[in-house]
Amino acid sequence: MTDVLARILDTSDEIVALRHRIHAHPELSLEEHETSNLVAERLHAWGYEVHRGLAKTGVVGTLKVGTGTGRLGLRADMDALPIQESTGLSYASQRKGVMHACGHDGHTAILLAAARYLSETRHFSGTLNLIFQPAEERYCGAKIMVDEGLFDKFPCDMVFGLHNRPGEAVGKFGFLPGCFMASSDTVYISIYGKGGHGARPHLAADPIVAAAHVVIALQTIVSRNTDPLDTAVITVGEIHGGTVSNVIPEVVTLTLSVRALRPDMQRFLHDRIIEVAESQAATLGCTAKVDYQWGCPAVVNDPAATEFARQVAHDWLGEEGLIADMRPTAGAEDFSFMLQAVPGSYFIVGNGTGPAHNSGDCMLHNPGYDFNDECLPIAATYWVKLAERFLAAR
Repeated sequence: MTDVLARILDTSDEIVALRHRIHAHPELSLEEHETSNLVAERLHAWGYEVHRGLAKTGVVGTLKVGTGTGRLGLRADMDALPIQESTGLSYASQRKGVMHACGHDGHTAILLAAARYLSETRHFSGTLNLIFQPAEERYCGAKIMVDEGLFDKFPCDMVFGLHNRPGEAVGKFGFLPGCFMASSDTVYISIYGKGGHGARPHLAADPIVAAAHVVIALQTIVSRNTDPLDTAVITVGEIHGGTVSNVIPEVVTLTLSVRALRPDMQRFLHDRIIEVAESQAATLGCTAKVDYQWGCPAVVNDPAATEFARQVAHDWLGEEGLIADMRPTAGAEDFSFMLQAVPGSYFIVGNGTGPAHNSGDCMLHNPGYDFNDECLPIAATYWVKLAERFLAAR
């Protein structure tokens, strides 16, 4: 086990080149055809049984070694974001308006590097399922894969996933049992009024004024209707209505992002948002139609799986290799759907804290972000250690 990192470092140039290739050719959710082909090609060359087609562009590589009965799933996401890159890097996105601003290029390269090592050494006994998932950023690709039979076709005793985090030291790992990331729902509210002349508002029912009241009232849900110790977020991210200053429009639309850490809070926010929108609109002579789109549930890590994953990191890197005082985040992840189907854990790896473009001073989903290549061999080594230990004596 002590020479895993050294051996992976011997191939670090290839790993980095692979990551840069994916970065330069980003693909949006459910459009990851080139990335999917690359992943499948590499897995096949390394002796994996390659399966394609789940969630359109998903890839699962399976490797069975020995007589062990253990079944392990490791997941990486592959899709990019609709953002115009501003890094100026030599390997910057070649596709206008699309970039890997969340590090999924790094996650894919990490799992591929581990896949190569595990195939070449085969120091485990059991079944390894490597899950390359599309559409994490949109469409909940994890849910699509699960609904299409991911764990029926490729049974797993546990499943694990990771994400990079800028602002944490390179290669440090963070684990948290229980609720780790929030649920994420999207809400569309249409407020219908009666159009009219801006100079004669008394003859109209102004949906803009009603929308303003709805926006303000929505903020009181978290501040006045929820326990201050419970995490809840209601953000109005879009508002559209009207065309010119002297015309009262017929309709105004709002789009909300709603987050919660507990299912009962998620349900409460659903009910209260509808109640507030409809009542506020009615007070001003308008009507509100609420289209509440349930998104990702909260990421809830299995305690035993999380402790196992933490212990692997601790035994390798010691206490200094762990991020202390991990706390839940209001960010969301569709890996939650996999955790609802199979016990497992989702954790983070530090992406850096320095001033460079690919470190802690540039957050995720920013046009200047880039995954830190220093993380690649460290995170790949961790996947190897976790896989070899999990499938050691089963």
